[in-house]
Amino acid sequence: MHNQTEARVVIIEDDQTIREGYSYLINNTSPYQVVNTYPSFDAARQKIVKDNPDVIILDIQMPGTNGIDALPVLKKLLPEVYIIMLTVHETEKIILEALANGASGYFTKNTPSAKVIEAIREVLQGGGPMSPNVAKKVIISLQKNPDSPLTKRETQILSLITRGKDRSQIATELFIEIETVKTHIKNIYLKLNVNSKADAIKVAKSNRLV
Repeated sequence: MHNQTEARVVIIEDDQTIREGYSYLINNTSPYQVVNTYPSFDAARQKIVKDNPDVIILDIQMPGTNGIDALPVLKKLLPEVYIIMLTVHETEKIILEALANGASGYFTKNTPSAKVIEAIREVLQGGGPMSPNVAKKVIISLQKNPDSPLTKRETQILSLITRGKDRSQIATELFIEIETVKTHIKNIYLKLNVNSKADAIKVAKSNRLV
């Protein structure tokens, strides 16, 4: 288990304002430390193993290698690392691709920094944080898929996330423990991950890419 109090964070984001903003806020308002920031994955590639981050905040749209393609490479370089995606475009396809490639959390760039700090804490505890608009997209993609891998309860939790409810509110509303909510969310991630991997393979096969 990572030491919760001193997790090391690396931010890979081409927008300097966002990069510096998150960096400043994480360093000054959380127990975590931003050990390095990079404007692109290509800039980070040679140095990131030395940074030894516990969590990487990764932009999707970047010059050079995009965040989706960077994901599996980062996971190879740092098998233990948690990666939280930051994105402007949360299309279903991109979300499912990033899940299939091993992302641990998903946020859009208008997310308040306090929520991003909370997301870091959550992934370190093995959770899968997701912003409401991302959860919405996941639900839409599941509705298109008649054999959803999620149970009724998991689908219910996902729809509460889309309404902006946090874990304790979900627990109260469904009369279950917060830990149970956490486990469900983790399972949702695992299933979507496996499922989006399978979908990605299906899509590739149908387009004869494999």
